[in-house]
Amino acid sequence: MTITQFPENEMGRLFGIVLPSIKRRKFQSLFLYVLALIYFSIPSFEIPLLEYSRLRITSVMEERALEQNLIFYPKQSWVSIADVNPNLLRAAISMEDDAFFMHKGIDWNQLNISIKENKRRKKVIRGGSTITMQLAKNLYFSTERSVFRKAKEILVTFRLEKEVSKKTILENYINAIEWGDGIFGIREASENYFGKEPDNLTTNECARLAAVIPSPLEHQPNTSSRYVLRRAGTALTRLNNVILFPE
Repeated sequence: MTITQFPENEMGRLFGIVLPSIKRRKFQSLFLYVLALIYFSIPSFEIPLLEYSRLRITSVMEERALEQNLIFYPKQSWVSIADVNPNLLRAAISMEDDAFFMHKGIDWNQLNISIKENKRRKKVIRGGSTITMQLAKNLYFSTERSVFRKAKEILVTFRLEKEVSKKTILENYINAIEWGDGIFGIREASENYFGKEPDNLTTNECARLAAVIPSPLEHQPNTSSRYVLRRAGTALTRLNNVILFPE
């Protein structure tokens, strides 16, 4: 009787070598595993394309569509940064990330202040996200808060700052973020709230739009709520402090 000799199971032999090492170094192995998960879960080839392509469906848009059981899908109309009132850019930067042109994706000073303030008040009252971090979240992640999502967001933030220009980041930002219920992108926001194209917005309207960026589902820029008036007033006082695309 002939006994068939099966080929050597190379995968099994590899696990036989690796498994004991993993058991001995549980912490290091877990760390590398989590790092690998994070690395392979972030977009690889999409980021450089931001320099050349005009928008895409963002993750936050998909999230809102799912909340509506796909009955309603948010729409977005792209507009070039050159066709937007520069005061809208200045207002957004002044309110959301006044060091945008100076940092490399994360404003460590503001982040440290936010952590201390939130710890003192024992709740999240102050965010530390830069414009680049907000763009990373809108493009590729959800609004759900988790440490794992934040870690991925930070990695994408570093890649955005390394692989595309500040102009591209800002252009994608104003076209990607949520400005209201089902309203994504500055063109949709400008037309919905003020009935005009973004390059025809007044300085006051620019300030009002920037005022609602942190909570676009709760406040509308064309209303005279205390929140909108207060934040718009702050934006107006800061406009002259923002120099767009400094050398």
